[in-house]
Parts: sequence; structure tokens; C-alpha cells
Amino acid sequence: MRPTLVFQGRTLAADAFEQRWRRSAAALQALGVGDGDVVALMQRNSPEALELMVAVRHLGAQWCPVNWHFKTDEVQYILGNSGARVFIADAGLLDTLHGLQPGTTAVYAIGGDGSGAAPAWEALRDATPPLAGEAPAAPRGAMFYTSGTTGRPKGIVRAAMTPAQSRAALDLRRLAYGLAPGMQALLSAPLYHSAPNSYALGVAQEGGTLFLEPRFDALRTLQLIAAHRLSHAYLVPTMYVRLLALPAAQRAAHDVGSLRMVASTGSPCPPEVKRAMIEWWGPVINECYGASELGYMTLLTSEQALRKPGSAGAALPGVTLKILDDEGREQPAGRPGLIYIDQPAFSDFSYAGNPEARARMERGGLKTMGDVGYLDDEGYLFIVDRQADLVISGGVNIYPAETEAVLHAMPGVADCAVFGIPDDEFGEALAAAVQPQPGAQLTEEAVRDWVRERLAGYKVPRLVSFHAQLPREDSGKLFKRKLREPYWAGRARRV
Repeated sequence: MRPTLVFQGRTLAADAFEQRWRRSAAALQALGVGDGDVVALMQRNSPEALELMVAVRHLGAQWCPVNWHFKTDEVQYILGNSGARVFIADAGLLDTLHGLQPGTTAVYAIGGDGSGAAPAWEALRDATPPLAGEAPAAPRGAMFYTSGTTGRPKGIVRAAMTPAQSRAALDLRRLAYGLAPGMQALLSAPLYHSAPNSYALGVAQEGGTLFLEPRFDALRTLQLIAAHRLSHAYLVPTMYVRLLALPAAQRAAHDVGSLRMVASTGSPCPPEVKRAMIEWWGPVINECYGASELGYMTLLTSEQALRKPGSAGAALPGVTLKILDDEGREQPAGRPGLIYIDQPAFSDFSYAGNPEARARMERGGLKTMGDVGYLDDEGYLFIVDRQADLVISGGVNIYPAETEAVLHAMPGVADCAVFGIPDDEFGEALAAAVQPQPGAQLTEEAVRDWVRERLAGYKVPRLVSFHAQLPREDSGKLFKRKLREPYWAGRARRV
């Protein structure tokens, strides 16, 4: 792969990028990484992050992106569960993982001076001759960790892709992202998420130019598009909200007419936000519905969004999409049920150490992520709810059970429930309903501090409310719906 990278004003030419990932591939191979192995990567957006993704892919191994917000215990679990042979992290992030016990996993630091506890990855890479030739093994893709209702993350172990699947997956990315040779693309979403990760890899496969940003900034986004006449971008709905919040003078001062395709995924985009972006940027806004396990399933163009506001789009070519009830019966147009799909462009997968979870999601060869929706009479999908308690805030998946487990261990907490409430900027925000123990004096800030010390910041409830008794039935089942309903009253969507 020979993309050109632009990062923080510096350009890494295609030849230099290829030499670097080939050296990284050779260094990983010397460490014993081969077909089917796992390399965990905990990095902020950088050329090194993409370089390592390409190198691992070349060896037929899986790169495992680790959310850089994670704390020691969260990283510890992923390293153990994935069986990662190598863990490569930004030196500054590695320094925050106090007490990490990597076991047999080899640990390297990027961006350090070599004086830390882990050796410098760049020293090993630069001392290793580049690996020559074509890929010795079939690619497998990334091993993303996606939490479940138990609160424990599940690692996606993907089978090697056949040549036909590799071609089909690239064709699918071209539809979903508008990928094309010579594209000039902007990406500021974090690479530890599956869609930005896939987007970056797609640009690399096309040999395009990727303007990779360390973080999203609304004004800088406009400046980059205008100054470099960018043709493509990946954005999420939260970014649209922040762009639209810029002063009118700043918005008008930047020409975005070079854009041909803006891809959006991660969470549903409110129809009014999408309409405002289309009015501003033109019919270049495109939205996909998908999942890390299954890939992309639907696509909604700007024209379709204006005609079908609130829809998640129609099935992509080759995708089977059905709405089934609890007994597996297909539902007619307009009647909600579980969304089941088959996406043959991606190889099959399992969950590391959790075959039961993988088995539960399949019915008759179709798979579900637990989302509830319906198809209209033209085959357009509308998502209305989620079967599980998943909260999507700013495109980030949050599983309340994980935060609940931490709160249950807090002194003074008798019971708790964590759920999603509407948020105009992020789509959803996390809320916690807490039942204190008799006599306990709890405050909102104390609850948030307790969680913040133990979990990534985005898993900290934004709203904390206190209740004398949480609504549970005699069996112990918690009626989260009763807690959630008042916040969503009057809204058409519940996600």
C-alpha cells in the first residue's frame, strides 16, 4: 500500500510510507508474529498507527486497536483475552498504565526516548531491513473489542479472507466511503474505532492522500478542506453539530465545494442536522449503518435522506436484510422487529473465548446486533430502538453494565441503573440512577469521581440522579424503561 500521509503539517510520501511499513512488518515477523496472531496497538492518530495496521495486515495477523482512554485493568483484560503476541503503545499512554502485567506479551513504546520501561519501537523498526514481496498470507482485518450486555468486552476474531472477499470488501468500501484513486481525504476520528480504521485502510488501498488529524476541530476542518481542495472526508454526526455551531461568518469564509463524498457512520444522524449539512455542503453527505462484526449493511445518500428523513438507508449490493420477530418470522413493511443481515463480503468471525455470544446472534445463517427496526414499502430501513442497553454517544459505544458494575462496588450504593438519555450534540448521554444505602451521603460529583478513577472518561455518567428505590420486580429484573422514558418523552426516536 502506498498512500501519501499529511499529519500536523508534515507530509510522508508514498515511497517513505511503504518503506516504513515494510520495516515494521519485518520487525514484527522477527518477533514471531505470523498468520492469525494478534498485535495490540494503543495509539493516538498518527502515521505510525496506520503504518502498523498495514504491516500487521501484510503478515496475515490481526491488529487489535485499544482505546487510548482505557485504564490499566481494561488494557490488561484485552491483552490477556486476545492473546496478543506484541503490544505497541504511544510512550505517553504506556506511562499511564501503572501496574500493567503484560505476561508473555512483548511491549514496545512509540515516541519515547528509549529510557522508559519498554524499548523504543522505532529503534527496532529502523534497524530491520524491509520485508520484500507480496503478502505471504491472506488478510484477516482488525480485532476490535466490542462490549456486550455482561459488560465484558468481546474480541472479534475474523477468519482469513478469500481473494473474492477481499475484492468484495474493497468494492463495498468504495460504495460506502466513495473511495477512488487519487482521492484527497480528511480523517480526524480516532483510529481505535472500526469505521475510521476501515476508512484509513481504504484510502491506503487506493493510494490516495490522507490528511490524518490527531483530533477533530470544526474550524480547522473547514480550513483544511478549503486550503487543500479535499475531495473526501469521514465525519460523524457529533462533528456535524459542531460544524453547524460555528459562527456564520466562519462558515461562509471557507469554500467546501471540492468535496465529492462525506461518509458518516457511528450513530444515527438526526434528520434536521443532516438537512442543514446538505443545505450547506450540497448532496455529498452519505450515511451507513453497520457493525464491527458484520461490516456495512445499508447506505443512505443525501437525495435519499431528504426523501426518507430518519432512515438508515437501503441494503448495499449483496446484503440480505430481514426484520424478524422473536420466533424468526419475517415481518411485513412497517412492523418493527430485530434486524438480521448477511454480509458475504466479510469473512466469518468468532468472539475470543465466548462462542456462546456468537451463537446467540445467529438465526438461519443471518446475524443480528440486537437493533430493532422496520423496512418501509420501498425497502428502506428505519431503526427505532435497541434490544440491549447499548448507548451510542458521539459515535462511541457504551455498555451500561460495565459502569453499573463499578458503581455497585462503590461504598454507600445499594443499587444503580445506567442508561442513555437524549443529547442534542452527542445523540445520547450516559445517565445513572443511584439508590443510596440507608444513611449514606452521596453526591453527583462523588459518583462521577468514583467511576472516572476506574473507567475511561466517556463511561462516566453525565447525569446522576438519586432514588429511594429503583423499579425492580420481585424476580430482581430492573425496569430501566421506567427510568429512561421521561427523558425520551415526545421524541420519535429512542436511539
